[in-house]
Amino acid sequence: MDILFNPNVAYLVLVIGFLIAILALVTPGTGILELVAFGLLFIAGWQMTRLSFNWVALGLLLVGIGLFLVAVRMRNRWYGIAASFLAITLGSTFLFVEKGWKPAVDPILAVVINLLMVGFFWIVFRRGWEAIKSKPLNKLTSTVNSIGVTRTRVHKEGSVYLNGELWSACSKDPIAENIKVKVISRNGYILEVKEINPPPSKHKNS
Repeated sequence: MDILFNPNVAYLVLVIGFLIAILALVTPGTGILELVAFGLLFIAGWQMTRLSFNWVALGLLLVGIGLFLVAVRMRNRWYGIAASFLAITLGSTFLFVEKGWKPAVDPILAVVINLLMVGFFWIVFRRGWEAIKSKPLNKLTSTVNSIGVTRTRVHKEGSVYLNGELWSACSKDPIAENIKVKVISRNGYILEVKEINPPPSKHKNS
């Protein structure tokens, strides 16, 4: 049991618990991550009662995490992310101390963990940023006037391949398979299309 109260072990348990908790926040799912994070943070709290813990550093760590979440949510620029990384690094390094502000955690371990934390938050940030900037593939308002290709014969019903997706379609005049068409209107998820270059009518007025 003594190993649980080693500052290095307590440091790892607390930091990993924080990381899993943040991962659970940004990727909600079955609740397994939440339970794991709660368990680790509970153990870390128990360890803190037996070790010389720096509450100021914990506050700085929480501030850094909060700054990061706000920066991502508000689409902040790099200075917000840099400030959060700095606060997280300083806060995590001085969580456990001895003789004042001397870190009790092994310096090499602290450096490695801080680098991993920065990398973790960088990956989370980049994915969140890409998700914010990405456009939905199924953007209904962009279908009108788009060009597609019929996958089946289209008249009262049929299907059209458009913008990487297969749509239900209809048309006023019969359209054969594998013909380029243009979307003229949309009713829910059904597109009304017309042939771009229809063949001349066989029945012309003389």
